[in-house]
Formats: sequence, structure tokens, C-alpha cells
Amino acid sequence: MDFKKLFFVLFLFSCGIIFSQDLLQSGPMVGYSTMREALLWVQTKEEAKVYFEYYELENPKKRYKTESCRTNIKSGFVAKLIANNILPGKKYAYQVYINGKKVNINYPLEFQSQALWQWRTDPPEVNFAIGSCMYVNEPRFDRPGRPYGSNYEIFTSIYKKNPDFMLWLGDNTYLREADWNSRTGFLHRYTHTRSLKELQPLLGSTHHYAIWDDHDFGPNNSDLSFPLKKTAAEMFKLFWGNPNYDAIDKGGITGSFQWADLDFFLLDNRYYRTSNKNFTGKREMLGKTQIDWLINALSSSSAPFKFVAIGGQVLSTEAMHENYAIFSEERNYLLGKIREARIEGVIFLDGDRHHTVLSKMQESNYVYPIYDLTCSPLTSGFNKSKERLNVYKIEETILGQHNFGILNVSGAKKDRVLKISIFDKDGNELWIKEINAKDLRYQSK
Repeated sequence: MDFKKLFFVLFLFSCGIIFSQDLLQSGPMVGYSTMREALLWVQTKEEAKVYFEYYELENPKKRYKTESCRTNIKSGFVAKLIANNILPGKKYAYQVYINGKKVNINYPLEFQSQALWQWRTDPPEVNFAIGSCMYVNEPRFDRPGRPYGSNYEIFTSIYKKNPDFMLWLGDNTYLREADWNSRTGFLHRYTHTRSLKELQPLLGSTHHYAIWDDHDFGPNNSDLSFPLKKTAAEMFKLFWGNPNYDAIDKGGITGSFQWADLDFFLLDNRYYRTSNKNFTGKREMLGKTQIDWLINALSSSSAPFKFVAIGGQVLSTEAMHENYAIFSEERNYLLGKIREARIEGVIFLDGDRHHTVLSKMQESNYVYPIYDLTCSPLTSGFNKSKERLNVYKIEETILGQHNFGILNVSGAKKDRVLKISIFDKDGNELWIKEINAKDLRYQSK
């Protein structure tokens, strides 16, 4: 045996593996899941050929490959590929290949397909995480003084809860002054945030869905006048893995998805928004087209819980900051239409406020309640607001610290129960509330 040749071959092989490791910038991340396909995402540091291999955990010998693609500088070296050889109700492991070499990763890479339960069984139990306001420090671009981001270990705590998916409720990255006036700046900020070391295991085995708010759309309090709003939408779609965007065909990121018997409606509170300071005409946050789409979609839904994700608080009666209450006419139109259509089971999910609170609106004993869960922040600065002007707040749920939520839906098809659990950065439970779907149904006099 020629040991010199063998050594040389092994040397080249090991160099290839090391080089492929060095080309990984962030991810891989698992995007949406359906019964027949799932999205896989990864970002490289430079142009490279990328594909994924995956296999069912119960049958590891049978392997499947996604299509391959070559990442490029224009798209931030991002690859989004579809695993389309999957069957309902299965769990899969996957691997990422860069330039033909498998990238070795020291945490599990897994995804799941949704179960085909209809006409067969009760719907499956669902666990999902929520959170908003993720700030990752970068001193050369941050404001001087005390760092605004901290406690990144919160993502390890979320990962350990093993949710089926995570729904990001806006301000998922914080564009800085150096970022929002150029495509280059957007790409840098999204890349920097997505590359956080503590985030990677959560990205790799939990499905992810997202909406945005002002800080991942543009400047603070930004609105429809922001000149790079199309770039903002392009970047959002590039770095997230929702199954659809722009459901109303007017730009922006409006969309929806299903998980088991639950429906989720992802709203855009920026693309069509009137300036907070413009009182010269009709004031809108969502716009009539988006609201009418939502009312129609909610009316069509038979889900026991209909989760409406939006960047800012909806039910709060505090007409301040960026709450929906500062757009009182449109807010009243939305809530009035929900009541008029007798839409049951609506729960708003939002962030923005840098504290957490559960609000409940129920005008009389004969009208079912609507809930609004604000969950914020993950790693950005927090406040100790008591929501003194919010008449719908549930006092004991107000928290001013880094936190996240785990929402669990369980029970028989006609007796589904939602359990809301809020945890601190270390995964310690802070409070629990349960809501029975039966209590969200219309009751006639």
C-alpha cells in the first residue's frame, strides 16, 4: 500500500470537510411544514452549491435529496429548498451539503410533516413558541452606552421546550441607521442577527413562521411612505420560510397557515400604514383590503382557535405608542366586523411593547370573549409598564423582563383547550392561563 498516496487522499478529503464547514454562515433552518413538503433554509458565506439530504427517522436507509442550487451574492448567499418526498405524520432527519461535502453539525437537524388526522382521529396536540423583539448587539453600529441586547441564552431555553414550531411576532431583527437606507444594509443586518450562535439549534429542528414590525421593516415607527418597503419585503421573504406572502395581492407579507386544527393569520401592520402623526385624512394601519380579507378568512375557518398575529397590540385601550388604539376608527371597524360575523375563537398574538400581558375583551355575559396575548421581549430592552389605561388587561399577567411563550392546544376535537405558559430567559415558568374553546363560542340570549 502506498501510504503517501493514502495520506494525501485523506488529507484532501478532510480539507474538503473543513472547507464546507467554513462556508456555513447561518442555519440550517426549518421553515413551514405541510403534509407533503417542508422548506429547508441555509446561508453560506460565499457562492456555493447547496442541497439537503433527508430521511425518515424510522427508515434511515432510504435517503432523499432536494434539488440543488447555487447561492449568490445578490440573494445574500441564501438557499431555500423544498423537501417534497415526505408523507404525513412523519419525523425526518436531514443534512446539509455545501459543494458536495456534508456539513457536520453537533446538534440535531430534524423536521416533521403534519399529520393527516381528518376523518381518522382527534386532532393532534400542538405546542408552539412565540416571542418578539430580538436585538443582537453589534457595537460598531449600535448606539453608544449600555448594550441594548442581552440574555441570548433564552433561545437555548426555547429549544429545550421542544416546540413543534415558533411564531415570531415582529421586531425579529433591529435595523440600525446604517442599515435601512440600502439593500446592502438590510442583508448585513439580517445576516448578523440570523448568525447568532445561541440561535442555531433552535433554527435547526423547530419549524419557523414570522411577521414583521417596524424594526425589521425599516426605521422606528416606519410606515407606507418608507421608500425601501419593497426591499424590506424582499429581505423578509428571503430570510423567513412562510408558506405564502402577499395574500391580498398588494405587496407586503400578509399570509396564513394551518397546523393541525388551528388556523394562523399573519398580518402586515407596516406596508399600508398611515404615519402615526398624519391626521389630515383617513388613518389606517392594516387597510380595508387586508381587514376584509381577514374577516372573510376568519369566517371560512372552522378552527377552534383562530390566531391572528400582528406587530402591535390590538385590544389595549391605551391610545399611545404604536397600539392599534391610535387608529381607533379602523380598530373599531375590525372588532365590529368580528362581532357582526359572529367569528368565534379569535386570539390576537402580538409583541412590540417590550413587556408581556394577556388582555380579554368581553362586553357582556352574552358575547364570547376575544383575547390578545402580547409577548415581548426576547433579548431587547424591556420596560415595567403597568398598562394603566388598558381596561382589558389581566393584571397578574403583566411582566417586564425577557420572556417567551409556549402555547399548547390539546383535547378532543370538540373540547380543545389552550394552555398559555410564559417563561423567563432560563425557562422557568412565570404564569399559566387556560382557555377552553367552548368558552369562545357565541351564546345567544
